Amino acid sequence: MGAQLRIYRRRMRSVKATKKITKAMELISASRIVKAQQRVSASTPYANELTRAVSAVASYSSVEHPLTTAHANPRRAAVLIIGADRGMAGAYSTNAIKEGEQLAARLRDRGLSVASYLVGRKAVNYYKFRDRAIAASWTGFSDNPTYENAKEVADTLLNAFIEDSTDGTGVDEIHIVFTKFRSMLTQEATAKRMIPLEVTESDAAPVGGVLPQYEFEPTAGEVLDALLPRYIEARIFNAMLQSAASEHAARRRAMKSATDNAEELIKSLTRLANAARQAEITQEISEIVGGADALASASAGSE
Repeated sequence: MGAQLRIYRRRMRSVKATKKITKAMELISASRIVKAQQRVSASTPYANELTRAVSAVASYSSVEHPLTTAHANPRRAAVLIIGADRGMAGAYSTNAIKEGEQLAARLRDRGLSVASYLVGRKAVNYYKFRDRAIAASWTGFSDNPTYENAKEVADTLLNAFIEDSTDGTGVDEIHIVFTKFRSMLTQEATAKRMIPLEVTESDAAPVGGVLPQYEFEPTAGEVLDALLPRYIEARIFNAMLQSAASEHAARRRAMKSATDNAEELIKSLTRLANAARQAEITQEISEIVGGADALASASAGSE
């Protein structure tokens, strides 16, 4: 066997092995997307209704609460970026990190310092490689988060929000960057401000458009105090679930593309190997014919 043919066949074996891996990862991600979508669908109504309840309390009461009232002189903002623990998901983590960078730049333009809170090894490694400060980080659950994971993150952010920002540990605003799952083909990196809550008329208004009368027991402030941790936990958990579904969809799409590329490369290498084998056979036939002619000439000369 010729040297060139051996090279082609060795590369074909390597590409076929890679294709098996990418195909398996594609199937695994495809099987997990359904469950991830179901979890998103189950958590979204609760998060939306809780946000609407908080908006209603803020809209129909005169109490000023840190949850809904912007700080007069904000100094520091927390930015929670949700990325992936593993790679091979295309530009999923890159898009989330880029959106977080753009948000941080806008906050700095307002004169705020930024405290980075990171979920996922990709985001953590990105910041560590560039020697950037990390307020807190969590890894190991990006593709299958639980409510306990969201509560741990929410408690950390809530503690930072409660603390005084003048000493460099507390924050006046909390922002979150996650990947919104729209469909199997579309996932969008999104940045939102969680606290202070941006109350709009549509958040608190009922479907019929009639504004209700509310009475708060014990008080509107205490109601907001009770809703604050649940609101943060619900929003973060929903964002984690949407990011997990987006991660699976992005990985499935990336692995399908890698599998298709491997198939095309195998076809190309097969054609090259066949051409090399054909050239080798042609050369062997030429050598045999040439040897036979030389023997025939030698026999004729000896006679």
